[in-house]
Amino acid sequence: MDADKIVREFCAAWGRSDIQAILDGFTEDAVYHNIPMEPCNGKAAIREFVEGFLATSDGGVKFDIRQQLVSGNIVMNERVDTLSVGGKTVELPVCGVFELTDEGKISGWRDYFDMAPFAGMAG
Repeated sequence: MDADKIVREFCAAWGRSDIQAILDGFTEDAVYHNIPMEPCNGKAAIREFVEGFLATSDGGVKFDIRQQLVSGNIVMNERVDTLSVGGKTVELPVCGVFELTDEGKISGWRDYFDMAPFAGMAG
């Protein structure tokens, strides 16, 4: 398993709005937690969140990975996510932590970021 490559390819799928590739990256019982919000527990909840989020964005989310470190089945990256909603664009500094199974699926993903940049996107 190449954990670095798996996470980089997973992040690239967000920029393509490739919902199937995103969902294929998770285990059935995965937990996806954007730390300022409630976690998504299980693939069905993750699907609902991803579909809703990508439906509101103008062209997906570009993940610009600045640093990525791998230790066994844990991958941590520092990145800037760029997304547009309603013609307004925000660049969001993020730190992500991915837990992978031995089969290369994401069983846990936590993103740490500040919600303040989204304040200017409303209305």
